[in-house]
Amino acid sequence: MLEGCVPWPEELAALYRREGYWQGRPLGDLLDEACARYAAKTALVCGERRMPFAELSEQSSAVAGGLLDRGIGRLDRVVVQLPNVPEFVVVVFALLRIGAIPVMALPGHRKVELTHLCAHSGAVGLVVADEVKGFDHRALAREVLAKVPALKHVVVVGEAEEFTALTDLYLPGRDLPEVDPSEPALFLLSGGTTGLPKLIPRTHDDYAYNMRATAEALRFDENGVYLAVNPVGHNSALGCPGVLGALLVGGTAVLTSSVRPDDVFALLERERVTLTTLVPPVVRLWIDAARKSAARFPDLLLQVGSSKFDTGRAADVGPGLGAGLTQWFGVGEGLLTYTRLDDPEEVAVGTEGRPLAEHDEILVVDAEGRPVPDGAEGELQVRGPYTIRGYYRAGEQNRHAFTPEGHFRTGDMVRRRSDGNIVVVGRIKDIVNRAGEKVPAEEVEEHLLTHAAVRDAAVVGVADPVLGERCVAFVVFREEPVAPAAVKSYLRERGLATYKIPDRVVAVAEFPRTPVGKVDKVALRASV
Repeated sequence: MLEGCVPWPEELAALYRREGYWQGRPLGDLLDEACARYAAKTALVCGERRMPFAELSEQSSAVAGGLLDRGIGRLDRVVVQLPNVPEFVVVVFALLRIGAIPVMALPGHRKVELTHLCAHSGAVGLVVADEVKGFDHRALAREVLAKVPALKHVVVVGEAEEFTALTDLYLPGRDLPEVDPSEPALFLLSGGTTGLPKLIPRTHDDYAYNMRATAEALRFDENGVYLAVNPVGHNSALGCPGVLGALLVGGTAVLTSSVRPDDVFALLERERVTLTTLVPPVVRLWIDAARKSAARFPDLLLQVGSSKFDTGRAADVGPGLGAGLTQWFGVGEGLLTYTRLDDPEEVAVGTEGRPLAEHDEILVVDAEGRPVPDGAEGELQVRGPYTIRGYYRAGEQNRHAFTPEGHFRTGDMVRRRSDGNIVVVGRIKDIVNRAGEKVPAEEVEEHLLTHAAVRDAAVVGVADPVLGERCVAFVVFREEPVAPAAVKSYLRERGLATYKIPDRVVAVAEFPRTPVGKVDKVALRASV
Protein backbone atom coordinates (compact mmCIF):
# COMPACT_ATOMS: atom_id res chain seq x y z
CA MET A 1 0.00 0.00 0.00
CA LEU A 2 1.22 3.49 -0.85
CA GLU A 3 2.75 5.22 2.16
CA GLY A 4 0.31 7.82 3.47
CA CYS A 5 -2.78 5.71 2.68
CA VAL A 6 -4.81 3.99 5.40
CA PRO A 7 -5.50 0.29 4.62
CA TRP A 8 -8.63 -1.66 5.47
CA PRO A 9 -8.18 -4.02 8.42
CA GLU A 10 -7.23 -7.43 7.07
CA GLU A 11 -10.30 -9.18 8.51
CA LEU A 12 -12.62 -6.76 6.66
CA ALA A 13 -10.55 -6.98 3.49
CA ALA A 14 -10.87 -10.77 3.62
CA LEU A 15 -14.64 -10.44 4.11
CA TYR A 16 -15.02 -8.14 1.11
CA ARG A 17 -13.01 -10.52 -1.07
CA ARG A 18 -14.96 -13.53 0.17
CA GLU A 19 -18.30 -11.82 -0.50
CA GLY A 20 -17.23 -10.86 -4.02
CA TYR A 21 -17.08 -7.09 -3.63
CA TRP A 22 -13.38 -7.11 -4.43
CA GLN A 23 -12.51 -9.32 -7.38
CA GLY A 24 -8.75 -8.77 -7.57
CA ARG A 25 -8.75 -7.22 -11.06
CA PRO A 26 -7.01 -3.90 -11.86
CA LEU A 27 -9.14 -1.30 -13.62
CA GLY A 28 -6.81 -1.06 -16.61
CA ASP A 29 -7.23 -4.77 -17.32
CA LEU A 30 -11.01 -4.60 -16.91
CA LEU A 31 -11.32 -1.66 -19.30
CA ASP A 32 -9.00 -3.28 -21.83
CA GLU A 33 -11.11 -6.44 -21.78
CA ALA A 34 -14.18 -4.32 -22.53
CA CYS A 35 -12.30 -2.66 -25.40
CA ALA A 36 -11.48 -6.08 -26.88
CA ARG A 37 -15.01 -7.38 -26.45
CA TYR A 38 -16.66 -4.33 -28.04
CA ALA A 39 -13.80 -3.33 -30.37
CA ALA A 40 -15.88 -2.02 -33.30
CA LYS A 41 -18.51 -0.32 -31.13
CA THR A 42 -18.43 3.42 -30.38
CA ALA A 43 -16.93 4.07 -26.96
CA LEU A 44 -16.79 7.88 -26.85
CA VAL A 45 -18.69 10.67 -28.56
CA CYS A 46 -17.64 14.32 -28.30
CA GLY A 47 -19.13 16.75 -30.79
CA GLU A 48 -18.44 15.27 -34.20
CA ARG A 49 -15.74 12.94 -32.87
CA ARG A 50 -16.56 9.26 -32.44
CA MET A 51 -13.94 6.93 -30.95
CA PRO A 52 -14.42 3.14 -31.14
CA PHE A 53 -13.34 0.92 -28.26
CA ALA A 54 -10.44 -0.44 -30.33
CA GLU A 55 -9.06 3.06 -30.92
CA LEU A 56 -9.45 3.94 -27.23
CA SER A 57 -7.42 0.87 -26.30
CA GLU A 58 -4.73 1.63 -28.89
CA GLN A 59 -4.35 5.27 -27.87
CA SER A 60 -4.27 4.56 -24.14
CA SER A 61 -1.71 1.79 -24.65
CA ALA A 62 0.50 4.13 -26.71
CA VAL A 63 0.28 6.89 -24.07
CA ALA A 64 1.04 4.32 -21.36
CA GLY A 65 4.19 3.37 -23.26
CA GLY A 66 5.24 7.02 -23.49
CA LEU A 67 4.68 7.59 -19.79
CA LEU A 68 6.79 4.55 -18.92
CA ASP A 69 9.50 5.77 -21.30
CA ARG A 70 9.68 9.01 -19.30
CA GLY A 71 10.05 7.17 -16.02
CA ILE A 72 6.45 7.48 -14.81
CA GLY A 73 5.26 4.21 -13.30
CA ARG A 74 3.78 2.35 -10.37
CA LEU A 75 2.15 4.60 -7.73
CA ASP A 76 3.51 7.82 -9.27
CA ARG A 77 0.91 10.58 -9.00
CA VAL A 78 -0.12 12.62 -12.05
CA VAL A 79 -2.57 15.52 -11.71
CA VAL A 80 -5.09 15.50 -14.57
CA GLN A 81 -6.93 18.75 -15.32
CA LEU A 82 -8.86 18.30 -18.55
CA PRO A 83 -12.37 19.19 -19.69
CA ASN A 84 -14.89 16.62 -20.92
CA VAL A 85 -12.96 15.44 -23.98
CA PRO A 86 -11.84 11.97 -25.17
CA GLU A 87 -8.24 12.74 -24.18
CA PHE A 88 -9.33 12.75 -20.52
CA VAL A 89 -10.37 9.11 -20.85
CA VAL A 90 -7.27 8.18 -22.87
CA VAL A 91 -4.92 9.68 -20.26
CA VAL A 92 -6.70 8.22 -17.23
CA PHE A 93 -6.92 4.80 -18.89
CA ALA A 94 -3.19 4.96 -19.68
CA LEU A 95 -2.29 5.83 -16.09
CA LEU A 96 -4.46 2.99 -14.76
CA ARG A 97 -2.75 0.54 -17.11
CA ILE A 98 0.71 1.28 -15.69
CA GLY A 99 -0.36 1.54 -12.04
CA ALA A 100 0.24 5.31 -11.84
CA ILE A 101 -2.36 7.34 -9.94
CA PRO A 102 -4.39 10.07 -11.67
CA VAL A 103 -5.30 12.93 -9.32
CA MET A 104 -8.64 14.34 -10.49
CA ALA A 105 -8.33 18.11 -10.67
CA LEU A 106 -11.41 20.04 -11.83
CA PRO A 107 -11.58 22.40 -14.83
CA GLY A 108 -12.29 25.41 -12.60
CA HIS A 109 -9.23 24.94 -10.40
CA ARG A 110 -6.62 27.67 -10.59
CA LYS A 111 -3.24 28.39 -9.02
CA VAL A 112 -4.25 27.93 -5.38
CA GLU A 113 -5.91 24.54 -5.83
CA LEU A 114 -3.63 23.15 -8.53
CA THR A 115 -0.47 24.04 -6.62
CA HIS A 116 -1.90 22.37 -3.52
CA LEU A 117 -2.87 19.20 -5.42
CA CYS A 118 0.53 18.85 -7.06
CA ALA A 119 2.47 19.52 -3.87
CA HIS A 120 0.33 17.51 -1.48
CA SER A 121 0.04 14.47 -3.75
CA GLY A 122 3.77 14.52 -4.55
CA ALA A 123 2.88 14.57 -8.24
CA VAL A 124 5.57 13.98 -10.84
CA GLY A 125 3.33 15.03 -13.72
CA LEU A 126 0.56 17.42 -14.71
CA VAL A 127 -1.75 17.02 -17.72
CA VAL A 128 -3.67 20.07 -18.98
CA ALA A 129 -5.36 21.38 -22.10
CA ASP A 130 -3.79 24.27 -23.99
CA GLU A 131 -6.76 26.63 -23.73
CA VAL A 132 -10.30 26.16 -22.46
CA LYS A 133 -12.90 28.90 -22.95
CA GLY A 134 -10.17 31.49 -23.45
CA PHE A 135 -8.15 30.49 -20.37
CA ASP A 136 -4.54 29.46 -21.02
CA HIS A 137 -3.75 26.43 -18.88
CA ARG A 138 -0.12 26.44 -20.03
CA ALA A 139 0.38 29.77 -18.27
CA LEU A 140 -1.21 28.26 -15.18
CA ALA A 141 1.15 25.27 -15.43
CA ARG A 142 4.11 27.65 -15.44
CA GLU A 143 2.86 29.23 -12.21
CA VAL A 144 2.47 25.82 -10.61
CA LEU A 145 5.93 24.72 -11.74
CA ALA A 146 7.42 27.78 -10.07
CA LYS A 147 5.81 26.72 -6.79
CA VAL A 148 6.34 22.94 -7.07
CA PRO A 149 9.86 22.29 -8.37
CA ALA A 150 9.47 18.51 -7.84
CA LEU A 151 6.96 18.46 -10.71
CA LYS A 152 8.94 16.92 -13.59
CA HIS A 153 6.52 16.59 -16.50
CA VAL A 154 3.83 18.79 -18.01
CA VAL A 155 1.79 17.23 -20.81
CA VAL A 156 -0.53 19.37 -22.92
CA VAL A 157 -3.51 18.36 -25.04
CA GLY A 158 -3.19 20.69 -28.03
CA GLU A 159 -0.45 23.24 -28.68
CA ALA A 160 2.19 22.36 -26.10
CA GLU A 161 4.67 25.27 -26.53
CA GLU A 162 7.66 24.37 -24.33
CA PHE A 163 5.88 21.39 -22.74
CA THR A 164 5.24 17.85 -24.03
CA ALA A 165 2.33 17.36 -26.39
CA LEU A 166 0.13 14.39 -25.61
CA THR A 167 0.60 13.11 -29.16
CA ASP A 168 4.39 13.14 -28.65
CA LEU A 169 3.96 10.62 -25.85
CA TYR A 170 2.65 7.91 -28.16
CA LEU A 171 4.91 4.87 -27.92
CA PRO A 172 2.95 1.79 -29.03
CA GLY A 173 4.06 -1.79 -28.57
CA ARG A 174 5.65 -1.49 -25.14
CA ASP A 175 4.96 -4.22 -22.59
CA LEU A 176 2.86 -2.89 -19.72
CA PRO A 177 3.48 -3.89 -16.10
CA GLU A 178 1.24 -5.94 -13.83
CA VAL A 179 -0.78 -3.80 -11.43
CA ASP A 180 -1.77 -4.70 -7.87
CA PRO A 181 -5.56 -4.24 -7.55
CA SER A 182 -5.33 -3.59 -3.82
CA GLU A 183 -3.32 -0.41 -4.40
CA PRO A 184 -4.77 3.05 -5.06
CA ALA A 185 -6.10 3.42 -8.60
CA LEU A 186 -6.92 7.13 -8.44
CA PHE A 187 -7.29 10.08 -6.11
CA LEU A 188 -10.65 11.82 -5.99
CA LEU A 189 -11.03 15.13 -4.21
CA SER A 190 -13.03 15.79 -1.08
CA GLY A 191 -15.64 18.51 -1.07
CA GLY A 192 -13.12 20.66 0.77
CA THR A 193 -15.50 21.68 3.55
CA THR A 194 -12.73 23.11 5.74
CA GLY A 195 -10.30 24.43 3.17
CA LEU A 196 -8.37 23.00 0.27
CA PRO A 197 -9.52 19.58 -0.96
CA LYS A 198 -8.28 16.42 0.68
CA LEU A 199 -7.17 13.46 -1.44
CA ILE A 200 -9.39 10.37 -1.47
CA PRO A 201 -7.46 7.21 -2.41
CA ARG A 202 -9.77 4.75 -4.20
CA THR A 203 -8.28 1.33 -4.91
CA HIS A 204 -8.76 -0.71 -8.08
CA ASP A 205 -10.76 -3.24 -6.07
CA ASP A 206 -13.19 -0.84 -4.41
CA TYR A 207 -13.67 1.46 -7.41
CA ALA A 208 -14.31 -1.47 -9.75
CA TYR A 209 -17.11 -2.51 -7.41
CA ASN A 210 -18.34 1.10 -7.29
CA MET A 211 -18.70 1.15 -11.10
CA ARG A 212 -19.99 -2.39 -11.50
CA ALA A 213 -22.63 -2.10 -8.79
CA THR A 214 -23.95 1.31 -9.84
CA ALA A 215 -24.28 0.16 -13.45
CA GLU A 216 -26.21 -2.89 -12.26
CA ALA A 217 -28.43 -0.79 -9.99
CA LEU A 218 -29.35 1.45 -12.93
CA ARG A 219 -29.76 -1.49 -15.33
CA PHE A 220 -27.09 0.07 -17.53
CA ASP A 221 -25.38 -2.38 -19.89
CA GLU A 222 -23.79 -2.53 -23.36
CA ASN A 223 -26.96 -1.04 -24.86
CA GLY A 224 -26.76 2.04 -22.64
CA VAL A 225 -25.62 5.54 -23.60
CA TYR A 226 -24.33 7.76 -20.78
CA LEU A 227 -24.22 11.55 -21.15
CA ALA A 228 -21.56 13.32 -19.06
CA VAL A 229 -22.46 16.97 -18.46
CA ASN A 230 -20.76 17.26 -15.07
CA PRO A 231 -16.93 17.45 -15.09
CA VAL A 232 -15.66 13.89 -15.61
CA GLY A 233 -13.20 14.36 -12.76
CA HIS A 234 -16.21 14.34 -10.39
CA ASN A 235 -16.92 10.96 -8.83
CA SER A 236 -20.51 10.90 -10.09
CA ALA A 237 -19.60 11.47 -13.74
CA LEU A 238 -16.50 9.27 -13.52
CA GLY A 239 -17.52 6.05 -11.82
CA CYS A 240 -21.14 6.01 -10.55
CA PRO A 241 -21.28 4.45 -13.14
CA GLY A 242 -20.21 7.55 -15.07
CA VAL A 243 -17.96 7.46 -18.10
CA LEU A 244 -15.61 4.72 -16.88
CA GLY A 245 -18.45 2.55 -15.64
CA ALA A 246 -20.30 2.92 -18.93
CA LEU A 247 -17.20 1.77 -20.82
CA LEU A 248 -16.59 -1.06 -18.37
CA VAL A 249 -19.91 -2.70 -19.32
CA GLY A 250 -19.61 -1.90 -23.04
CA GLY A 251 -21.84 1.16 -23.15
CA THR A 252 -21.18 4.45 -24.93
CA ALA A 253 -20.17 7.67 -23.16
CA VAL A 254 -21.14 11.03 -24.67
CA LEU A 255 -19.04 13.99 -23.48
CA THR A 256 -20.17 17.60 -23.29
CA SER A 257 -19.58 20.55 -20.98
CA SER A 258 -22.91 22.28 -21.59
CA VAL A 259 -26.11 21.86 -19.60
CA ARG A 260 -28.06 24.36 -21.70
CA PRO A 261 -31.27 22.79 -23.02
CA ASP A 262 -30.65 24.31 -26.48
CA ASP A 263 -27.43 22.27 -26.67
CA VAL A 264 -28.31 19.17 -24.69
CA PHE A 265 -31.81 18.33 -25.90
CA ALA A 266 -30.59 17.82 -29.46
CA LEU A 267 -27.75 15.66 -28.13
CA LEU A 268 -30.14 13.53 -26.10
CA GLU A 269 -32.20 12.86 -29.23
CA ARG A 270 -29.30 12.31 -31.63
CA GLU A 271 -27.34 9.92 -29.44
CA ARG A 272 -30.40 8.23 -27.86
CA VAL A 273 -29.04 8.84 -24.37
CA THR A 274 -30.42 6.51 -21.71
CA LEU A 275 -28.72 7.86 -18.55
CA THR A 276 -27.26 11.12 -17.31
CA THR A 277 -26.20 12.46 -13.90
CA LEU A 278 -27.52 15.89 -12.92
CA VAL A 279 -27.63 18.24 -9.96
CA PRO A 280 -31.10 19.50 -8.98
CA PRO A 281 -30.73 23.05 -10.38
CA VAL A 282 -30.05 21.62 -13.85
CA VAL A 283 -33.07 19.31 -13.61
CA ARG A 284 -35.24 22.33 -12.85
CA LEU A 285 -33.77 24.15 -15.84
CA TRP A 286 -34.47 21.21 -18.15
CA ILE A 287 -38.04 20.74 -16.91
CA ASP A 288 -38.86 24.40 -17.51
CA ALA A 289 -37.33 24.29 -21.00
CA ALA A 290 -39.08 21.02 -21.90
CA ARG A 291 -42.47 22.43 -20.96
CA LYS A 292 -41.94 25.34 -23.30
CA SER A 293 -40.71 23.19 -26.19
CA ALA A 294 -42.83 20.08 -25.54
CA ALA A 295 -39.61 17.98 -25.60
CA ARG A 296 -40.03 14.45 -24.22
CA PHE A 297 -37.40 11.83 -23.34
CA PRO A 298 -39.15 8.57 -22.45
CA ASP A 299 -35.97 6.45 -22.72
CA LEU A 300 -33.93 8.72 -20.44
CA LEU A 301 -33.19 8.06 -16.75
CA LEU A 302 -32.05 10.99 -14.62
CA GLN A 303 -29.64 10.12 -11.82
CA VAL A 304 -30.00 13.13 -9.51
CA GLY A 305 -27.79 13.95 -6.56
CA SER A 306 -25.14 16.22 -5.01
CA SER A 307 -27.69 18.43 -3.21
CA LYS A 308 -31.22 18.14 -1.87
CA PHE A 309 -33.90 17.81 -4.56
CA ASP A 310 -37.19 19.27 -3.40
CA THR A 311 -40.06 16.80 -3.48
CA GLY A 312 -42.28 18.88 -5.74
CA ARG A 313 -39.68 19.24 -8.45
CA ALA A 314 -38.71 15.56 -8.15
CA ALA A 315 -42.34 14.67 -8.83
CA ASP A 316 -42.22 16.94 -11.92
CA VAL A 317 -39.54 14.88 -13.69
CA GLY A 318 -41.99 12.44 -15.24
CA PRO A 319 -44.71 14.93 -16.24
CA GLY A 320 -42.20 17.62 -17.25
CA LEU A 321 -39.57 15.64 -19.16
CA GLY A 322 -41.15 12.26 -19.71
CA ALA A 323 -38.01 10.81 -18.10
CA GLY A 324 -37.42 8.41 -15.22
CA LEU A 325 -35.85 9.45 -11.92
CA THR A 326 -33.52 7.88 -9.40
CA GLN A 327 -32.24 9.96 -6.50
CA TRP A 328 -28.72 9.36 -5.21
CA PHE A 329 -26.78 10.53 -2.21
CA GLY A 330 -23.07 9.95 -2.27
CA VAL A 331 -19.65 11.03 -1.13
CA GLY A 332 -16.36 10.72 -2.97
CA GLU A 333 -15.10 8.90 0.11
CA GLY A 334 -17.37 6.01 -0.81
CA LEU A 335 -20.93 5.53 0.42
CA LEU A 336 -23.76 5.68 -2.12
CA THR A 337 -27.47 5.45 -1.38
CA TYR A 338 -30.13 5.45 -4.07
CA THR A 339 -33.81 5.00 -4.79
CA ARG A 340 -34.49 1.78 -6.68
CA LEU A 341 -36.07 1.93 -10.13
CA ASP A 342 -39.14 0.08 -8.91
CA ASP A 343 -39.60 2.05 -5.67
CA PRO A 344 -43.04 3.60 -5.09
CA GLU A 345 -43.26 7.29 -6.02
CA GLU A 346 -43.35 8.40 -2.40
CA VAL A 347 -39.90 6.84 -1.85
CA ALA A 348 -38.51 7.91 -5.24
CA VAL A 349 -39.33 11.61 -4.83
CA GLY A 350 -39.07 11.97 -1.07
CA THR A 351 -35.92 10.10 -0.02
CA GLU A 352 -32.33 9.47 -1.01
CA GLY A 353 -32.91 5.73 -0.92
CA ARG A 354 -31.01 2.85 0.64
CA PRO A 355 -27.30 1.94 0.61
CA LEU A 356 -25.74 0.36 -2.47
CA ALA A 357 -24.05 -2.58 -0.72
CA GLU A 358 -25.40 -5.10 1.75
CA HIS A 359 -22.22 -4.61 3.80
CA ASP A 360 -22.54 -0.80 4.02
CA GLU A 361 -22.59 -0.35 7.80
CA ILE A 362 -24.76 2.72 8.48
CA LEU A 363 -24.91 4.60 11.78
CA VAL A 364 -27.03 7.67 12.56
CA VAL A 365 -25.72 9.27 15.74
CA ASP A 366 -26.22 12.29 17.97
CA ALA A 367 -23.57 14.90 18.86
CA GLU A 368 -22.05 12.49 21.41
CA GLY A 369 -21.81 9.66 18.90
CA ARG A 370 -24.72 7.68 20.32
CA PRO A 371 -27.09 5.94 17.86
CA VAL A 372 -30.49 7.61 17.48
CA PRO A 373 -33.74 5.75 16.75
CA ASP A 374 -35.22 5.56 13.26
CA GLY A 375 -37.01 8.78 12.41
CA ALA A 376 -34.70 10.95 14.53
CA GLU A 377 -32.11 13.28 13.02
CA GLY A 378 -28.44 12.57 13.45
CA GLU A 379 -25.08 12.53 11.70
CA LEU A 380 -24.58 9.83 9.08
CA GLN A 381 -21.55 7.62 9.63
CA VAL A 382 -20.52 4.66 7.49
CA ARG A 383 -17.92 2.03 6.78
CA GLY A 384 -18.01 -0.59 4.04
CA PRO A 385 -16.36 -2.24 1.04
CA TYR A 386 -15.95 0.96 -1.00
CA THR A 387 -15.68 3.63 1.72
CA ILE A 388 -12.11 4.69 2.45
CA ARG A 389 -10.51 4.36 5.87
CA GLY A 390 -8.61 7.63 5.66
CA TYR A 391 -7.49 10.50 3.45
CA TYR A 392 -4.03 10.50 1.89
CA ARG A 393 -1.30 12.03 4.09
CA ALA A 394 -3.84 13.55 6.48
CA GLY A 395 -3.21 12.11 9.93
CA GLU A 396 -4.76 14.94 11.94
CA GLN A 397 -7.78 15.27 9.65
CA ASN A 398 -8.31 11.51 9.73
CA ARG A 399 -8.54 11.56 13.50
CA HIS A 400 -11.51 13.91 13.21
CA ALA A 401 -13.12 12.48 10.06
CA PHE A 402 -13.07 8.79 11.09
CA THR A 403 -14.13 7.08 14.28
CA PRO A 404 -11.76 4.72 16.11
CA GLU A 405 -13.85 1.87 14.66
CA GLY A 406 -13.24 3.13 11.11
CA HIS A 407 -16.61 4.75 10.37
CA PHE A 408 -16.43 7.83 8.14
CA ARG A 409 -18.13 10.87 9.65
CA THR A 410 -19.90 12.30 6.60
CA GLY A 411 -20.93 15.59 8.20
CA ASP A 412 -24.46 15.08 6.82
CA MET A 413 -27.56 15.22 8.98
CA VAL A 414 -30.08 12.53 8.02
CA ARG A 415 -33.13 10.62 9.16
CA ARG A 416 -33.33 6.87 8.60
CA ARG A 417 -36.88 5.72 8.05
CA SER A 418 -38.20 2.43 9.34
CA ASP A 419 -38.03 1.03 5.78
CA GLY A 420 -34.28 1.75 5.66
CA ASN A 421 -34.50 4.71 3.28
CA ILE A 422 -32.41 7.75 4.10
CA VAL A 423 -33.70 11.33 4.10
CA VAL A 424 -30.91 13.93 4.00
CA VAL A 425 -31.71 16.91 6.20
CA GLY A 426 -28.65 19.14 5.78
CA ARG A 427 -24.96 19.63 6.47
CA ILE A 428 -23.14 20.00 9.74
CA LYS A 429 -20.16 21.61 8.05
CA ASP A 430 -20.13 25.14 6.71
CA ILE A 431 -20.28 24.77 2.96
CA VAL A 432 -22.07 26.39 0.03
CA ASN A 433 -23.42 23.91 -2.52
CA ARG A 434 -23.37 26.05 -5.68
CA ALA A 435 -24.75 24.11 -8.68
CA GLY A 436 -23.20 20.93 -7.29
CA GLU A 437 -19.78 22.52 -6.65
CA LYS A 438 -18.80 22.54 -2.98
CA VAL A 439 -17.56 26.00 -1.91
CA PRO A 440 -15.93 25.96 1.55
CA ALA A 441 -16.96 29.16 3.30
CA GLU A 442 -13.91 29.18 5.57
CA GLU A 443 -11.46 29.05 2.66
CA VAL A 444 -13.08 31.96 0.80
CA GLU A 445 -13.23 33.96 4.03
CA GLU A 446 -9.51 33.40 4.58
CA HIS A 447 -8.74 34.75 1.11
CA LEU A 448 -10.97 37.77 1.64
CA LEU A 449 -9.19 38.56 4.90
CA THR A 450 -5.86 38.91 3.07
CA HIS A 451 -7.20 42.04 1.32
CA ALA A 452 -5.73 45.12 3.00
CA ALA A 453 -9.11 46.87 3.10
CA VAL A 454 -11.04 43.98 4.66
CA ARG A 455 -11.50 43.78 8.41
CA ASP A 456 -13.83 40.80 8.60
CA ALA A 457 -15.62 38.46 6.20
CA ALA A 458 -18.40 35.88 6.33
CA VAL A 459 -19.53 33.70 3.43
CA VAL A 460 -22.96 32.07 3.30
CA GLY A 461 -25.09 30.14 0.86
CA VAL A 462 -28.42 31.68 -0.09
CA ALA A 463 -31.18 29.71 -1.80
CA ASP A 464 -31.29 30.28 -5.55
CA PRO A 465 -33.79 28.81 -8.05
CA VAL A 466 -31.11 28.17 -10.69
CA LEU A 467 -27.92 27.39 -8.75
CA GLY A 468 -29.47 25.72 -5.72
CA GLU A 469 -27.38 28.05 -3.58
CA ARG A 470 -25.52 31.19 -4.55
CA CYS A 471 -22.44 32.31 -2.69
CA VAL A 472 -22.74 35.65 -0.87
CA ALA A 473 -19.78 37.26 0.87
CA PHE A 474 -20.52 39.78 3.63
CA VAL A 475 -17.55 42.06 4.19
CA VAL A 476 -16.71 44.56 6.92
CA PHE A 477 -14.23 47.05 5.47
CA ARG A 478 -11.65 48.90 7.53
CA GLU A 479 -12.52 52.29 6.09
CA GLU A 480 -14.12 53.01 2.70
CA PRO A 481 -15.85 50.03 1.03
CA VAL A 482 -14.20 48.51 -2.03
CA ALA A 483 -16.39 47.95 -5.09
CA PRO A 484 -17.73 44.36 -5.32
CA ALA A 485 -16.20 43.91 -8.78
CA ALA A 486 -12.79 44.84 -7.40
CA VAL A 487 -13.15 42.33 -4.55
CA LYS A 488 -14.01 39.56 -7.02
CA SER A 489 -11.08 40.57 -9.25
CA TYR A 490 -8.77 40.38 -6.23
CA LEU A 491 -9.87 36.80 -5.49
CA ARG A 492 -9.33 35.83 -9.14
CA GLU A 493 -5.83 37.32 -9.04
CA ARG A 494 -5.07 35.20 -5.98
CA GLY A 495 -5.83 32.16 -8.11
CA LEU A 496 -9.06 31.04 -6.46
CA ALA A 497 -11.20 28.60 -8.46
CA THR A 498 -13.83 30.26 -10.62
CA TYR A 499 -16.75 28.57 -8.84
CA LYS A 500 -15.50 29.86 -5.47
CA ILE A 501 -15.73 33.52 -6.46
CA PRO A 502 -18.77 34.94 -4.60
CA ASP A 503 -21.83 35.68 -6.70
CA ARG A 504 -22.43 38.76 -4.59
CA VAL A 505 -20.31 40.90 -2.25
CA VAL A 506 -22.23 42.87 0.39
CA ALA A 507 -20.62 45.58 2.53
CA VAL A 508 -21.88 45.76 6.12
CA ALA A 509 -20.88 47.86 9.12
CA GLU A 510 -20.79 44.86 11.45
CA PHE A 511 -21.96 41.26 11.69
CA PRO A 512 -24.89 40.04 13.77
CA ARG A 513 -23.71 37.79 16.57
CA THR A 514 -25.11 34.80 18.44
CA PRO A 515 -25.33 34.90 22.25
CA VAL A 516 -21.92 33.25 22.46
CA GLY A 517 -20.35 35.83 20.15
CA LYS A 518 -20.14 33.86 16.90
CA VAL A 519 -21.14 35.36 13.56
CA ASP A 520 -24.86 34.70 13.10
CA LYS A 521 -24.94 33.30 9.58
CA VAL A 522 -28.65 32.50 9.83
CA ALA A 523 -29.32 36.21 10.29
CA LEU A 524 -26.98 37.08 7.42
CA ARG A 525 -28.83 34.72 5.07
CA ALA A 526 -32.15 36.21 6.12
CA SER A 527 -30.90 39.73 5.34
CA VAL A 528 -30.35 39.01 1.62
